Amino acid sequence: MSIKRRIPRVLIVTPEVTYLPDRMGNLAHFLTAKAGGLADVSAALVSALFEQGADVHVALPDYRSIFEDRLAPFLRKERRTLRRVMPNDRVHLAQDRAFFYLNRVYSNYGDQNTHIALAFQREVINNIVPRVRPDLIHCNDWMTGLIPAMAREMHIPCLFTIHNIHTVKTTLAHIEDRGIDAAYFWDHLYYMHYAESYEGVRESNPVDFLVSGVFGAHFVNTVSQHFLDEIVQGRHAFIEPHLRQELINKANADCATGILNAPDPGFNPQKDTFLAATYKAKDHARAKQENKRNLQRLLGLIEDEKAPLFFWPSRLDPVQKGCQLLADIFYKMISDYWVRNLQVVFVADGPFQQVFRNIVNQHEFHSRVAVCDFSEDLEHLTYGAADFVLMPSLFEPCGLPQMIGQIYGALPVAHETGGIHDTVTPLDAANDRGSGFLFNIYDANGLMWAIDQAMEFYRLPADVRARQVARIMRQAMETFTHSVNARQYIDLYERMLERPLLT
Repeated sequence: MSIKRRIPRVLIVTPEVTYLPDRMGNLAHFLTAKAGGLADVSAALVSALFEQGADVHVALPDYRSIFEDRLAPFLRKERRTLRRVMPNDRVHLAQDRAFFYLNRVYSNYGDQNTHIALAFQREVINNIVPRVRPDLIHCNDWMTGLIPAMAREMHIPCLFTIHNIHTVKTTLAHIEDRGIDAAYFWDHLYYMHYAESYEGVRESNPVDFLVSGVFGAHFVNTVSQHFLDEIVQGRHAFIEPHLRQELINKANADCATGILNAPDPGFNPQKDTFLAATYKAKDHARAKQENKRNLQRLLGLIEDEKAPLFFWPSRLDPVQKGCQLLADIFYKMISDYWVRNLQVVFVADGPFQQVFRNIVNQHEFHSRVAVCDFSEDLEHLTYGAADFVLMPSLFEPCGLPQMIGQIYGALPVAHETGGIHDTVTPLDAANDRGSGFLFNIYDANGLMWAIDQAMEFYRLPADVRARQVARIMRQAMETFTHSVNARQYIDLYERMLERPLLT
């Protein structure tokens, strides 16, 4: 008589419950969380694992006010969708007044965020883990950074995923005052100073939540392999030395990797209700022209379906997104291709928005440049109309716009860094290879060079361009999906468990 082997049980612990990408969307008015799509990835991963037969559970805070807020129907829909996909006994809502009445996932005040994170982790450690009894725990970001230490002490394999490098620090005394028995796993946490004994660290040696997650976990992943490599190589000064060192340690032990995020499935030109004309790869050219005319008419731009259209989809943040590089060459970009009616559309908020408004006003570029506040419908329409997506980011842990652009046939013009390196390759039309236009040296001249390369491509015969864009769209639709990402996580889970996750 054969005995059926029990499928390993996975508990995914995530602090976010809805899609919060870089662009923030219409939720920006009352949600301030931004972790590179953590919530979307978590929801998609949970759904994909469950649909493929895995014994998967999810733990998240019961943000009652957000779930039920009349201003947040999308959030209510997201929870209903999760409940419909998974039985109620698989979704574990951590209960605490600390987040019952919040109207946003993260607070603007660090102390309150620490309070929320400790309340969430206390419920996971004290109630959810004992109830679920998982074979593997998958934690996400700093708000779950204490749980890997507990998992290590309990000999439960734990994966820690870094979406966002933000962290908080507090003492063991504070952690224990919030109801977490940190004495049980104190030696698996990361302290800011050397920790010789529990008594010696309890009152005054701060615990770093994010680095503790890396230190305590059995395996770590970032949201792109190249971003992980850049951290290990010391290419980003903003990465704190102790975080870098712990990631180096994990990489040297072959316990670190990169797994890309993927765009929300709603970004699909075949079904996108925000477009004037939907399209597939094989018939994209005519539809994109119709979308372009519609967008030009809407924004008061020159109505010319042959005008090359560049789209800026990311927050206008000079710290990360490279918008100052574009500002430095903006006049040259427009004037060099004046006779081609080159156009640029910004659908993005951020501190540099007024800089571009001033340039447009000074040089009277109003018929060629539109600087728009973010809106979801305009974002989708511009992807559907654009020929190129601008992403000159200084760094990019993953990045989604360069993937979405390829899905919509808007080719990336981007700095080769982080997730961009992993998702865009130099276009070689003669050999049917590549998907965008990359520059390596982070300066305005490098960006201008990439724009010139994009315009060289735009000068090719229409049928040649259409064939290349169709190829890129097909490849992107097959590659940048949550099902592909879920398979990578399943493979990693199985490696950690050393046995199959699915029957």
